[in-house]
Amino acid sequence: MLADLSPLIAATTQWLTRSYPACGGALAAALGEVQARQAVTVAAWLRYPTPTDAALVGMAGPGGSASLDWITGADATAHDDSDAAAWRTWVDEVVASWAACLLTDAGLARMAVAAIADGGHATGVPIEFRRLVSPDARDRQAAALLRHPDLLAPVAALHRPALHERLDPGRALIA
Repeated sequence: MLADLSPLIAATTQWLTRSYPACGGALAAALGEVQARQAVTVAAWLRYPTPTDAALVGMAGPGGSASLDWITGADATAHDDSDAAAWRTWVDEVVASWAACLLTDAGLARMAVAAIADGGHATGVPIEFRRLVSPDARDRQAAALLRHPDLLAPVAALHRPALHERLDPGRALIA
């Protein structure tokens, strides 16, 4: 059984960085990828907090990117041949949505990072998500599309209430 979320994190990060690419060359692409990976990692750890949860998603599969591609208007088949598109099956829609929420709301990102600090994924390992929670000017410039609230709104809106419920189960959501 797979109790590791790395395939899901890698695929969902790749989907985000392909859908909202960095502007400005190789350094910008690397900075954008780091921010996306940090957001996806936090979202995945929130969504699958235990090894059992991770093993179950490993067995059942996360669902793939088809609905996300449709929402964003991406044509997945235009860029990938059938063999290279296998990574798309590991994209998790909820994790992508939660990551979009974290990338566009610094306060929510800080709450999420604080929530995973008590979880089992980060036990014994000092993990810092600085580029997610306090991006500098270069980070923001590199990830201008990736952090743009209007561009990410359709993806973020998919599962935002569930993220709020996960972070603060007693809080009533007001629309």
